[in-house]
Amino acid sequence: MARFFPFKNLSIPPKSRTPTTHFHPCNPTDKQVETLYNIITTTQTPQLLKHSLKSSQIKLTNDLIDKVLKRVRFSHSNSLQALEFFNYANKPKGFFHTEFSLNTMLYVLGRSRKFDKIWEVLVDMKRKDQSCITPKTVQVVLGRVAKVCSVRETVECFWGFKKMVKEFGVDCFNALLRSLCQEKSMSDARNVYHRLKYTFRPNIQTFNVLLSGWKSCEDAEGFFKEMKELGVEPDVVSFNCLVDVYCKGREMEKAYRVVEEMRGKDIDPDVITYTSLIGGLGLVGQPDKARHVLKEMREYGCYPDAAAYNAAIRNFCIAKRIGDAYSLMDDMVRNGLSPNATTYNVFLRSFFWINDLRSSWTLYQRMKETGCLLSTQSCMFLIRLIRRHEKVEMAIELWDDMIERGFGSYILVSDVLFDLLCDLGKLTEAERCFFQMVDKGQKPSNVSFRRIKVLMELANKPEALKILSEKMAAFGSSTQLIQEDKAEHEQSSSDFATN
Repeated sequence: MARFFPFKNLSIPPKSRTPTTHFHPCNPTDKQVETLYNIITTTQTPQLLKHSLKSSQIKLTNDLIDKVLKRVRFSHSNSLQALEFFNYANKPKGFFHTEFSLNTMLYVLGRSRKFDKIWEVLVDMKRKDQSCITPKTVQVVLGRVAKVCSVRETVECFWGFKKMVKEFGVDCFNALLRSLCQEKSMSDARNVYHRLKYTFRPNIQTFNVLLSGWKSCEDAEGFFKEMKELGVEPDVVSFNCLVDVYCKGREMEKAYRVVEEMRGKDIDPDVITYTSLIGGLGLVGQPDKARHVLKEMREYGCYPDAAAYNAAIRNFCIAKRIGDAYSLMDDMVRNGLSPNATTYNVFLRSFFWINDLRSSWTLYQRMKETGCLLSTQSCMFLIRLIRRHEKVEMAIELWDDMIERGFGSYILVSDVLFDLLCDLGKLTEAERCFFQMVDKGQKPSNVSFRRIKVLMELANKPEALKILSEKMAAFGSSTQLIQEDKAEHEQSSSDFATN
């Protein structure tokens, strides 16, 4: 793994920033975004990418760059080619990337564990426009570092930002704690908090970060008490964290008492408060009472959003009352809310566990009609169910949709797809999907490649095998590929277990 603490002796004089120049201010079209995205994903070398960008004659604006990088992030595209695009856009004198572009680029690099490239970007950004490096940037980087590195390394990385961020204070400290809460254990976050709380004076956000991570009611109550002892008054977020931990601990009476305490302090429960109650009632086996909360919150002038409906829908799916779940989704639409990827994911998860491919596929067709794209986890539920039923046509249709519309993770889905195609001897289809993936700049796993290789050898197709081998070799040495395969497997397990 690349080292990622290179600025212990770094001393770069800050440069004053001139006003941002927005080149060619015009609204980017979907066609422009798609054109640039295709250039990033299909060109094989930095030189070809720069040539293609110049030849496209598309005038880059901050808004256009933001949208292209967002597209790259959610399609799991090649991080190094995306970085070439990012650097190319940053070359013109007087141009400054937005904070969104910077953070998106760092997230993409962090996901592929290119930590050395992250620091190169940060050093360059400090020279050109340090104001873009914010506590949000710290959060983005630390979140990816903490996912694969130790607590000690994560804290070292945090201190590396001291020379990067203009105001290295409690907001950055909160970003560190949030990363540890999300990617490590709460005991790790608590230890770091106690070690550094005298260096960075905790504020309400500090306690809210820690409160949001506790799964133990006793731990949450302890931090709530410490907050009050330090004279930090809880706000609606603090109370919501306590309500949530009680609900997840199935302590519904305590949760309702906190809600009453909120009202006694003239703090109105918000949609997050009610969503926690809905989830908690589902955990104690009361989905009907949870549905009633949707009506009750309206009476208090708080209108349910998609997340509140999703929580209620999840309750009925867990109870295997799919009809009631569908009824709530229809109710969402009647109230002007569109079912989102999370809504559909709840159903697809349920259909996966009850082995209902027909309902899953019907729901997927509904998603396509409404323009809602599958999340990576939903793709995995669907492709694994398809694999179980050996439906090649469905698998190919899902894959073609992913290629055409750029959703889901090609790397994760392809392993299951190639497994199905190779098991059934569908060499032509496997070869086509392999080339589609490579053309997108994505590396099929060594396992998938070896399976296709065996089929080609059996089918006596040496020329095709030679081409495939050359394509794989373009991604790096065998040692690198093995390491990347390991990372992909870990990511696959993590993504499929999420939610």
